[in-house]
Amino acid sequence: MEKSYDNLLIIYYSGTGNSKRVSEWIVEKAKEQGLRTHITSFHQFNPNDIAGFTGKTLIGFFSATHGFNMPHSMLRFLFRFRLLKGSDVFIGNTRAGMKLGKLFLPGLSGIALYFPALIMFFKGYKVKAMYPVDLPSNWISLHPGLRKKVIDSMVEHYERLTKNFAVNILAGKHVFLKSFVLLPLDILVAPFAFGYYFVGRYILAKTFVANYNCNNCMVCIEQCPTKSIILSGNRPYWKFTCESCMKCMNYCPQRAIETAHSLVFVLVFLLTAFANPWLSGKVTELVALWLGHSWMAYKVLLFIVQWGIWIVTFYSGYEFIHYLMRFPKLNKIITYASLTTWKFWRRYRIPNPSVSTRQSGV
Repeated sequence: MEKSYDNLLIIYYSGTGNSKRVSEWIVEKAKEQGLRTHITSFHQFNPNDIAGFTGKTLIGFFSATHGFNMPHSMLRFLFRFRLLKGSDVFIGNTRAGMKLGKLFLPGLSGIALYFPALIMFFKGYKVKAMYPVDLPSNWISLHPGLRKKVIDSMVEHYERLTKNFAVNILAGKHVFLKSFVLLPLDILVAPFAFGYYFVGRYILAKTFVANYNCNNCMVCIEQCPTKSIILSGNRPYWKFTCESCMKCMNYCPQRAIETAHSLVFVLVFLLTAFANPWLSGKVTELVALWLGHSWMAYKVLLFIVQWGIWIVTFYSGYEFIHYLMRFPKLNKIITYASLTTWKFWRRYRIPNPSVSTRQSGV
């Protein structure tokens, strides 16, 4: 059969390895068909690496899903991407899959497929496919990692499905069906995607701390895909650019990184019970005084003021708790008040691949 493409370029964003693994499965099928391939993380991509590409190229962008959207840094990469204009592209995402008995439960994409597809369409590329893969959820701040038996069965199941997708897309076919199956639910959660993008990701960035097991091995700092972890006060410190990819927490060799649940619970309670009602009343008075009881003005101003206060509060709270973590006894108290420190709160790592895939090949 005549090949539809001569080259395959896949650029991924991955924290705990889900999107990277899916990209490797697709590259594996491309190599079987004799395509020239290159696979790379978005932050390691070098245009010189594809200088030898000749003929027709298929470009894939595969990413984790953060807050029902593609991560900010990956979106920024797409906006700046200019190479191989007019090429066929496909957009893929890994989303928080689960399993109930023998039933594989899908996650939700929100706008994590549709928005990037629109970006590439308006930039002059031909969108051939959108494809979600429901690999195990790695959102360890919210739930323990899944059991190894469950993870293994999910990886095996979605590897088979992904390779079937790879055969179809490499043959030049359009593949959109799976991305539209949950469209009504994706539309329903779309507002959360905007809330997460403009507010939520900044708040979540200020929930990570290093406990007393931290030995400053620097692994989290060196491997952070967004370079959002620095040393401050001789301890790891998470900047606002953190996108909660969970790589640091799941791969820390000392299991030293926690979500400070005590900080989150206290601040959310104070803001919800006291700050929000007070702000609502003040904004109502202000709108009535200057804008004549406009409902729309009230909602817009309340959103800006309310979430601005939340971000400032979490930043201030984080600075305080980061300082307290320097003191061993307080460090232990804060650590034991974090759910992520307990043994039942499993970490998540995608299993090692059965077939090794090189970063690039011909």
